Amino acid sequence: MTTQHTSTRKAAVIGAGQAGVTAALGLLDAGFVVTVYSERDQRALRDSVPATGTALIFGEAQAAEEALGLPTYLDRAPLHSGLTIRVAGGGEELIDFDGAFDGFHGLAVDTRLKADERLTTFLERGGRFVVDTVTPERLDPIAADNDLTLVATGRAGLSGLFDIDETRTVYDAPQRSLLTVTVTGLGYDESVFAHRSPAGGGRSGFSIVAEQGEGWWGPYLHKDAGPSWAFLGWARPGSDWEKRFAAADSAESAHRIVTDLYRDYLDWDLPEVLATEVIAEDPHSWLKGAVRPLFRRGVGHTAGGHPVAALGDTAVAYDPIAGQGAQSGLIQAQRLVTAAAAHDGPFDTGWITAQYEAFLEFRAEDAAKVTRLFLSDPEFAEIGNQFFAAAAADPRFAAALVSTLHRPQAARSVNSVADAQELIAAVTGEDAATVLGRFRPAGRFSRSQYSPAATTA
Repeated sequence: MTTQHTSTRKAAVIGAGQAGVTAALGLLDAGFVVTVYSERDQRALRDSVPATGTALIFGEAQAAEEALGLPTYLDRAPLHSGLTIRVAGGGEELIDFDGAFDGFHGLAVDTRLKADERLTTFLERGGRFVVDTVTPERLDPIAADNDLTLVATGRAGLSGLFDIDETRTVYDAPQRSLLTVTVTGLGYDESVFAHRSPAGGGRSGFSIVAEQGEGWWGPYLHKDAGPSWAFLGWARPGSDWEKRFAAADSAESAHRIVTDLYRDYLDWDLPEVLATEVIAEDPHSWLKGAVRPLFRRGVGHTAGGHPVAALGDTAVAYDPIAGQGAQSGLIQAQRLVTAAAAHDGPFDTGWITAQYEAFLEFRAEDAAKVTRLFLSDPEFAEIGNQFFAAAAADPRFAAALVSTLHRPQAARSVNSVADAQELIAAVTGEDAATVLGRFRPAGRFSRSQYSPAATTA
């Protein structure tokens, strides 16, 4: 990316995670003098902290990276060609479908790997990296010395500088407790998860147990082990799963908890889970916690009145159930860089606010809506019932439903059961009642017959 500006403009990025370093590299290529601030050095950022979730990336986020001239990892990471979904509840196995992504692939790349490689490129191209704990007091002179300052310190850090937007924030607490662990031991051919899809290991798999929570398995690119698999689980408040997740204190214990979870609740996938192994060389290959989904104001001010912009999780926090967090941060970064490169005036409160509001309209509010749908939010319960039944009845709608992870804007106009039925008809070319009339409960899910010995023989 190039710029026609003749005067040198300066930018600071606080935080060296995926979104922050992506924005920093984009601004550098746009002609800014850029400094990245981090409380950890580059080696510690790669090897002394866990990855921030599984960082699922789909088509729109990949396009944002390409627009900045950055690699998407499509040539290095194991790819997801779709998503299989199974829904159980009340002791019954209810819904089973296989949704193919339409025109794109999904992938999950260790955020430590991506941020590290982009930081290396940033330094090679002349960017400045400062190891420093940036407090609100320290931020004031930094913002005073730069034309544009982006804060990308995640949901903690300096996020308190940005007021919560109560008009857009629906929840007052986390909706799930989370547990993730990265493992090896599985390949990606048709024999892996073959009971869920003919595509086998080319799909990621999502299971819902209504009273307990949700579990996801997907191909992953780990910073050390390379192609691998990641588990991400969501436990409902007060559930048995929540108690189990809370007991995790290491990669090994997290792996045991996941194995027992599948033995006790999700036995249809158990043989694949039993074949997995912990990544011994990475003690940080697991993570537990909880996320309150919320929107913050896009602009904050330092003690001296200097405006700063929120980026990534600092701006919008999503529950990771629909994979919107990493995507949102990358797309927001690309939009900010593009707008900044073309802007001739000051990066003041008005400019930052306008860019943020445009981003919320373009994607972020729709992404939050799709996340609420996958969280089984009561407000969208009947819409979800229509969507999942239609997906089980018609592969065209199954593809459309799982592709909302890529383009959540498709759900923008759906606010009622009638709206849901209109979308079902538009996607399938049939009346929604006809499509839904073909739905039949799963009865009993097919069980895995996977055998590692047979695979390696």
